[in-house]
Amino acid sequence: MCTKHIIKKLLFFLFILIVIFNFNISNISLASEENKLNLNARSCVVLDRTSKKILFGKNEYNKVKMASTTKIMTATIILENCDLNQTVTISKKAAGTGGSRLGLKTDDKITIRDLLYGLLLVSGNDAAVALAESCSGSVPNFANLMNEKAKELGLNNTHFETPHGLDSDNHYTTAYELALLADYALNNSTFRNIVGTKNYTITINGYPKNLTNTNELLGSLNGVYGVKTGFTNGANRCLVTSCKRGDMDIICVVLGCDTKNFRSSDSTKLINYAFDNFQYVNIENFINDEFNKWKEENPNYFNIEKGVSSNLEISFSKLDTPIIPIKKDEIDSLKINFSINKDLSAPVNKDLKLGEFRVYTTSETILEGDIISNQDINKKNIFYYFKDFFKNYSNILNNFTIGNNNT
Repeated sequence: MCTKHIIKKLLFFLFILIVIFNFNISNISLASEENKLNLNARSCVVLDRTSKKILFGKNEYNKVKMASTTKIMTATIILENCDLNQTVTISKKAAGTGGSRLGLKTDDKITIRDLLYGLLLVSGNDAAVALAESCSGSVPNFANLMNEKAKELGLNNTHFETPHGLDSDNHYTTAYELALLADYALNNSTFRNIVGTKNYTITINGYPKNLTNTNELLGSLNGVYGVKTGFTNGANRCLVTSCKRGDMDIICVVLGCDTKNFRSSDSTKLINYAFDNFQYVNIENFINDEFNKWKEENPNYFNIEKGVSSNLEISFSKLDTPIIPIKKDEIDSLKINFSINKDLSAPVNKDLKLGEFRVYTTSETILEGDIISNQDINKKNIFYYFKDFFKNYSNILNNFTIGNNNT
């Protein structure tokens, strides 16, 4: 009796160890990768733009100051609400804004379009205030628009107080949400063109002024096409980078780096890590191929009580983005598990949840979703039974007639 009790305890502890090991394996893997990369950034993330999957993260959900990466949202609000050809007059408040500057003076005349270049290329805080005032009359009103947009985009851990991002306790975001914001902003072709511009000439009061983009990776690292730098004493060095090589398109965010060199090197490490270690896989094709194999092993699987048919076609949810990046060394370990309810009662309606599926590798769950009915299966009614009866009766009668003729 004592031996059985000990064995039960050992089995229980073994089970707990297995659960803990499986739960922590992905975290252990990430910690190992972080050690190899030797990152200086306080928080960072690499986001795949196609699937919105996080390829790497470090404190990516922590609320932090964002400095001038704020201007991604500032530009988004302007592009969605203003006439870029409108000429505005610079106020004393805008002209007196400190920090990084475009160099505007009170009563200067400049178009909103050129202010956007000054905002995104040289990170002009004066341009940010001028844009906010031209759009909504004041900085507080503009901040309200920024926060409404953040709410619309589901950025629940992001809050804005200014259009420029100078340090404030109630002005914050996370690396992950900043990546989502950049992903959204890049869908606007004007935004994408501006942040991808290395040099540009604007006009202030009819005089030309040459601008050079502060993004040090633009034009120096393969595939980089944006997005925005940032620095304040509270936020330290920040950089949001978009990069595309081949079919893969990613956004890299590094926040809280000690120096400009660290933000450049961390961004470069993370970008190269993503392209070196991940490859797109068509998960939709994989699921369909595996389900066809499963059907061959489980013919006539569904049992639909009182249904006119048991040949039920199914489909899979969560396949809006069928292409997902997976670590190259784990593609061969890709597996799927189907959990399906086979015993059903008619009627079976289209879009009825029949079960669940899970696609996974040795280290992570790639995709989970529902298995749903792709058609209606009607319940047998009295007319069906009459039809069935007469069909069977005709067959019996024919067989009887044939038998008598043979006699």
